[in-house]
Amino acid sequence: MSQPIQITDSAQEYLAELLAKQNVEGIAVRIFITQPGTPYAETCLAYCRPGEEEPSDERLDLDKIAVYLEKNSITFLEEAVVDFNSDRMGGQLTIKAPNAKMPQVNADSPLEDRVNYVLYSEINPGLAAHGGEVRLMQLTEENLAVLQFGGGCQGCAAVDITLKDGVEKTLVERVPELVGIRDVTDHTDDTNAYYR
Repeated sequence: MSQPIQITDSAQEYLAELLAKQNVEGIAVRIFITQPGTPYAETCLAYCRPGEEEPSDERLDLDKIAVYLEKNSITFLEEAVVDFNSDRMGGQLTIKAPNAKMPQVNADSPLEDRVNYVLYSEINPGLAAHGGEVRLMQLTEENLAVLQFGGGCQGCAAVDITLKDGVEKTLVERVPELVGIRDVTDHTDDTNAYYR
């Protein structure tokens, strides 16, 4: 597999110095993304002592350091660059992960990733104009997407129309496995009463 993330020489040197200060034999760096594929995605670097990595992590042995990539974050780290720019204050480590918020999805991607991709690339930009947004809360076993409408959509009388017409139509068109959508705040359905 090609290396999804590029870690520049200057970043490797900087990280190698930090790791050396930890005085732990075999210490590495672990890179992961919290809430990948959403607007809230954050790319994180952490120390990883031997045994702290997950069995599913992918290990990269670079010239100066070893890096573990969290399995679920790998597709979101495509084209990511970790760089270190030195300046008078010592310097700054930067991480640019252009696909952290927007996964590179294809027909084989998990259903959840494909639904999120459509939400964030097509649906939310339109809702944002009205101060609204929609998030995927869960996928049911029947492939029903349970969505949460936030911002200007909450309490908006047109949300039922927007939901049924626009959002559902677009999602089912782009992700044919979906049978439909439901709003988490749908009180007509008592099967998930804990949402109230």
